[in-house]
Amino acid sequence: MRNLPWCHPRPLVPSSKPSHDGDRRKQISVRGIAGLGDVAEVRKSFNRHLHFTLVKDRNVATPRDYYFALAHTVRDHLVGRWIRTQQHYYERDPKRIYYLSLEFYMGRTLQNTMVNLGLQNACDEAIYQLGLDLEELEEIEEDAGLGNGGLGRLAACFLDSMATLGLAAYGYGIRYEFGIFNQKIVDGWQVEEADDWLRYGNPWEKARPEYMLPVHFYGRVEHTPDGVKWVDTQVVLAMPYDTPVPGYKNNTVNTMRLWSAKAPNDFNLQEFNMGDYIEAVLDRNLAENISRVLYPNDNFFEGKELRLKQEYFVVAATLQDIIRRFKSSKFGCRDPVRTCFETFPDKVAIQLNDTHPALSIPELMRILVDVEKVDWDKAWEITKKTCAYTNHTVLPEALERWPVSMFEKLLPRHLEIIYALNQMHLDRVAALYPGDIDRLRRMSVIEEGDCKRINMAHLCVIGSHAVNGVARIHSDIVRNSVFKDFYELEPEKFQNKTNGITPRRWLLLCNPGLADVIAEKIGEGFITDLSQLKKLLEFIDNETFIRDVAKVKQENKLKFAAYLEEQYKVKINPTSMFDVQVKRIHEYKRQLLNCLHAITLYNRIRCNPSKSFVPRTIMIGGKAAPGYHMAKMIIKLITSVGEVINNDPYVGDKLKVIFLENYRVSLAEKVIPAADLSQQISTAGTEASGTGNMKFMVNGALTIGTMDGANVEMAEEAGEENLFIFGMRVEDVEALDRKGLVYNAREYYESLPELRQAIDQISSGFFSPRDPGCFKDVVNMLMYHDRFKVFADYEAYIKCQGQVDQLFMDPREWTRKVIRNIACSGKFSSDRTITEYAREIWGVEPSATGKEGGIRSRRRRPHLHFTTSQMGSALQNQGLSLRGRRML
Repeated sequence: MRNLPWCHPRPLVPSSKPSHDGDRRKQISVRGIAGLGDVAEVRKSFNRHLHFTLVKDRNVATPRDYYFALAHTVRDHLVGRWIRTQQHYYERDPKRIYYLSLEFYMGRTLQNTMVNLGLQNACDEAIYQLGLDLEELEEIEEDAGLGNGGLGRLAACFLDSMATLGLAAYGYGIRYEFGIFNQKIVDGWQVEEADDWLRYGNPWEKARPEYMLPVHFYGRVEHTPDGVKWVDTQVVLAMPYDTPVPGYKNNTVNTMRLWSAKAPNDFNLQEFNMGDYIEAVLDRNLAENISRVLYPNDNFFEGKELRLKQEYFVVAATLQDIIRRFKSSKFGCRDPVRTCFETFPDKVAIQLNDTHPALSIPELMRILVDVEKVDWDKAWEITKKTCAYTNHTVLPEALERWPVSMFEKLLPRHLEIIYALNQMHLDRVAALYPGDIDRLRRMSVIEEGDCKRINMAHLCVIGSHAVNGVARIHSDIVRNSVFKDFYELEPEKFQNKTNGITPRRWLLLCNPGLADVIAEKIGEGFITDLSQLKKLLEFIDNETFIRDVAKVKQENKLKFAAYLEEQYKVKINPTSMFDVQVKRIHEYKRQLLNCLHAITLYNRIRCNPSKSFVPRTIMIGGKAAPGYHMAKMIIKLITSVGEVINNDPYVGDKLKVIFLENYRVSLAEKVIPAADLSQQISTAGTEASGTGNMKFMVNGALTIGTMDGANVEMAEEAGEENLFIFGMRVEDVEALDRKGLVYNAREYYESLPELRQAIDQISSGFFSPRDPGCFKDVVNMLMYHDRFKVFADYEAYIKCQGQVDQLFMDPREWTRKVIRNIACSGKFSSDRTITEYAREIWGVEPSATGKEGGIRSRRRRPHLHFTTSQMGSALQNQGLSLRGRRML
């Protein structure tokens, strides 16, 4: 990226002249910070960190030492901005946004930070001068895999956008010692290995032991004349670790605060008093296990006590932090400035990323009523105005329902509060719908039955002022189906916020060649305003631009083919169509449909080997939840089919099936820019939104997909004729379900010869000759209890794939459609999504618009071009110091 125009170092101090990006680059004054573009400065800093931080010289330093030295060098450029941003928030006291999520799938940080600070050129040149390779150092960094998939990655994109838009925002979650497992494929089976991502340390985080907070569990509740008391609890300490989140070239650096569980020093002291000191120390693990590992379940609820502990742990620590910050609004002040909570919703917005942080609602009520002595009704009004809830799934098995018995033991006071809130809620429903007992049952937060359960989604809906889905079709399903009764009660609560992705990571960072070609035509404005990609429509018939876009894609394919050969020892044809489906392995995402297409293509080639075929490399990647048997069988089937196809001499280069092991953020950054075809083929009405579909679209892949999730809006933006849309719509799926037992897989099996042949091959052991019955569970599911109706869409899918082949044989027309897709992808920026959240849910205005409500710099200063020493002299001449109060 050394030649990219936007990577040239920006002047140190915000300009007094308006830029085409409005106020985005002028929000925070950072006088006194060393010039970013100084290659010599980067080299000097790199060598200093190698020497003083890592205690190494060039004779004994390892590549990992060089990575750490560079990471610390880059982090140095963040620190002043980070401190200055937080000072700015304390001085201005804006409304703060708190994004609560049990997952933040951040990936790698080094390159993203260099891009957002405009440092990549200087670092690239400095590292080159030192005889090292920047890309090789970037590859050493561990992915911060603190998420399962889309939900956690969305949270990461949102943090980037909130910083870029200048919002006073904080991400709160858990610092898992072990993130999402590393996936190994052994004999075609998934094997999980622990993701020990912190083994070598994390240069991006800063521990904050001075802000350690107590979190209580178990105990009992006492109702006294002085109020309710939760007593005899077990205490776990929450230690915060802060990670800087830089906006794109605007000097804003926000904070992601992740909590780590620590046992208090007196943990199990009674055992120590009995003489069993060793046992007492070892038992500290029981407390610290809370932040040990991320639950590797996506779209599946597992009611384990440790998971509930994790959810309360992050909520309890975060709310204490939020209230401390609300009370102490003056910089550096820890004494209460505010004691009245009337203004709490004016200064605090809490966004619940799915139901995982739902305990924020009863916890905030507990603090307001029991601790701060706020009247119950007033506390409830404050809580509802503060909290908002994002729903991420319609699958019933994914919705959290906790046993009342578990709550009674672990969080007895919260159970009382939830019962009281539910009673208020049901009284209101009963008054509006007298005699409608069934409605009361459907809308209750407490589900009766053999095992009483708390429906966390219902708790989120009644305790929030806004409820949103994440794509228009998903939000319609939320209103009309999942929360139909609640929508009828309070329609004004329900909104749509279609997901987005950050263009910094998912275009500028991962596809610099394409970003360069785009910038040459329309300028750099698209980086912070993705809607400007619409300007590319003018060049849809421009032969030079068509050639340039096609060339970038081919270069990306060659690079990825080389990566596969080096890392996976797999050789593929770089001129073949790269047909890619990468996402969590789940029945509803229908990797099985993709697999059936691969088998069908294989049979056609075998039947007529002399016929001309469009060469394809089908790549499927993703992790299966360790306890999800069918997902693991799907991986085994894909790898087994690939084994047969890839070793058949009749097939040669015409078809390859590759399973991409250990799919993660850093692998996505490589495969997505190389893809020709993006598979988004979930059963209509099951994928809430998807964000992988957006990443492929902006990177120049065409989509084959159902009318599901954000695919609907992608087709609307680009024109349905510019995507490959097939299969049942939501209403078709509903019609099948309404008729009951009408989806008869056997009818499709018997009427479609190619489908029958594929299923018979799987069933007979053609793809598993050493274990002919290996896939009986897969066949049995497809034939007799397939909730996601794979066979119903098979014929339309195969036909649509034929249209894909036809278009791929016309490279010019294919690339014209690619350009149209890129040009129409602007809606799917997380900047747009966050702007909508800010205005319509949180009640704040992004500062980039220059309106009140956001952050802008305190003063405008002319550009100054100083060396570090000159900068220090200049500031001292003005009576200021690099170490002055304004700075630190």
